[in-house]
Amino acid sequence: MSLSIGDKAPAFSGIDQDGNKISLKNFKGKKVILFFYPKDDTTGCTAEACNLNDNRKALMKKGFIIAGVSADDSKSHKKFADKYDLDFSLIADTEKKMIEDYGVWGEKMLYGKKYMGIIRTTFVIDEKGKIEKIFNQVDTKNHTEQIMESYKQ
Repeated sequence: MSLSIGDKAPAFSGIDQDGNKISLKNFKGKKVILFFYPKDDTTGCTAEACNLNDNRKALMKKGFIIAGVSADDSKSHKKFADKYDLDFSLIADTEKKMIEDYGVWGEKMLYGKKYMGIIRTTFVIDEKGKIEKIFNQVDTKNHTEQIMESYKQ
């Protein structure tokens, strides 16, 4: 399933690194930066998470809430969040339900080998639960700037 701007964001529910149940309903009335990333504590994923975390206050001033999703479990998310002092929810999607619902599971290529995995993608969901922006080409080191820049046009 491929999502487009203007679509209703698929409802979700999962457990974050602190054992809290997080669902789309928690974010009603707020803009959500929902970023899907392949794996905790890997180079690109760390760069992306830290970039969003370092700019969290600026994003919050603009009304954004941040949540990350990967197929790693809560324990892995906890180690990742603690190691880099990440101050937002990392949702464990070990069953890959959210990953499938948001259409970010697909074929990838590494060193000439094809494999299935999470395609790094960020969705910005508006206050009413509709998809406002989709980032398929995530600049991991400058993702906040990428998001902010898209709102200047």
